[in-house]
Amino acid sequence: MSFTSLQWGEIFGGFGLFMYGITTMGDGLKSAAGDRLKEYIDKYCSSPFRGLIMGLLLTILMQSSSASIAITIGLVRAGLMTFTQAAGIVMGANIGTTVTSFLISLDIEKYAMWIMFAGTALICFTKRRKLKNYGNIILGFGLIFFGMNAMGTALSGVKDMPEFQNFALAMSNNHWLSMLVGTALTGVVQSSAATIGIVQKLYQAGALSLEASLPFMFGANIGTCVTGLLASIGGSLSGRRTAALHLSMNIVASVLGMLVLAPYTSFIAAIGADMNPMMQIAVANIIFKTVTTLCFMPFINKLCSFICRIVPGNEPARIEVDVNSLDPDLINTFPAAAISAAGQAIGKMSLAVEEDLKLTRKFLNERGGEEEKDVLAQDEQQINTYDQKITSYLLKTQMYATNLSIRDTERLRNSLEVIKNLERVGDLSEDLTEFFMMTFDADESFSDTAMTDINDMFDAAEEMLVLSRSIFESRNPEEYEALLEKERFMDQMEYAARQSHFTRMGKNQCTAVAGSIYCDILGTLERIGDHITNIGKSCLTEDQDDISPDEDVLHLDQ
Repeated sequence: MSFTSLQWGEIFGGFGLFMYGITTMGDGLKSAAGDRLKEYIDKYCSSPFRGLIMGLLLTILMQSSSASIAITIGLVRAGLMTFTQAAGIVMGANIGTTVTSFLISLDIEKYAMWIMFAGTALICFTKRRKLKNYGNIILGFGLIFFGMNAMGTALSGVKDMPEFQNFALAMSNNHWLSMLVGTALTGVVQSSAATIGIVQKLYQAGALSLEASLPFMFGANIGTCVTGLLASIGGSLSGRRTAALHLSMNIVASVLGMLVLAPYTSFIAAIGADMNPMMQIAVANIIFKTVTTLCFMPFINKLCSFICRIVPGNEPARIEVDVNSLDPDLINTFPAAAISAAGQAIGKMSLAVEEDLKLTRKFLNERGGEEEKDVLAQDEQQINTYDQKITSYLLKTQMYATNLSIRDTERLRNSLEVIKNLERVGDLSEDLTEFFMMTFDADESFSDTAMTDINDMFDAAEEMLVLSRSIFESRNPEEYEALLEKERFMDQMEYAARQSHFTRMGKNQCTAVAGSIYCDILGTLERIGDHITNIGKSCLTEDQDDISPDEDVLHLDQ
């Protein structure tokens, strides 16, 4: 048998179905978990051990430690998680990724078609979203086994090929080379589960010995760090440190595994004598990842300190909005203090919205990609969380407090209106990101004049947001008049930029996508200005509309 006689279609097709199965099952599990997944991560990662448990569960849900690490780095980049919190998740992810190799070692391949049928039936014949998510989980589970079976059948003849026999002999004689090959293969496919799955099939077919198989597994442990490294590029200092921690831990663990390869091989052969070959590799992977991770746990703080030295720098101050610490006991005992505590949280929420607006502007000017867009989406989700929790706290205060003064009642109403408008600014910033992404996807750009106009409006919006925060704290009428003046100027900028755009369109100077959504961008920025103005207005007047006083007049003029 030669390489050309192998059924390459079945090998690559089976591998593709295997990878697609992992992705489908992971997507289904994430969807079934709901939109609060990131909130749970932030809430239950107060200690390294809790982070380890969360990382383990997250990786089981995602069916990929690479994806778990990438999400964790995204949360760190967005400022929603500290480096120390992320360290526990990294450790848990290393253990959680062993579940896939255990699943594919189960001897249920003959039921793969029935499993796929069950999953497909739920997807096609049910209307409820939750049942469809369960269908994706079941379908992905079946595809994993179906793909592995197809790939394994085609690979069974590899052991008889002289070329592969020479390769296997070289790997047996040079275990460090085997580890490097495992690292490279995992780096390419960005899935340690895929590499270990191939090794399991080759070992089951007798193409590789156990001692030659384990270095591939150790190498996969290093190669899986590639996704995290890519996710950290251009991100925050803590994000880069998280990726460096993941890489450092896995390199040290893999090197230690190589140093004890011979006794570890004998140990696995002894305890796995009655196991099928694929299960032996799965057990070896579980023991290796669990033991090395638990050995690192007592030294987590020292590891973090070491990483901070090799990746030096000072992280910008994180905007903390600890809405979970709003004391419910104050509602009945001292409602005025409860309203003041909520006011402090709203001030910090305003800072978070301001930072989100700045990152949206940076996304435009630096032509951000999907990773930067994900960070902005996480920011927006966090702003929504602040909105829900502070609003809920204030509504409970309004409902249960029996001795609210007229002044406190007015402050509570003002606070609810401010929260609503801040949340809308966050929503509109997300809309801007979508507009910018549409332009980038079309490989288009805005003219220099258009970019100047957009950035000028961003300048005005950021200045207005700072001023509105001061008005919320001071209730100063003079500052409100200054805010109204800035808002009128922003309306004029929007009108002038729109007219200039129409002139450029008349001269055929605009591209298709960028030209068509430019007015939408201007209008969205102008609406951001309106909602910021509403913040000041709610603090100094009794009634509030959804637009500023001058907007109707200006739009009639247009």
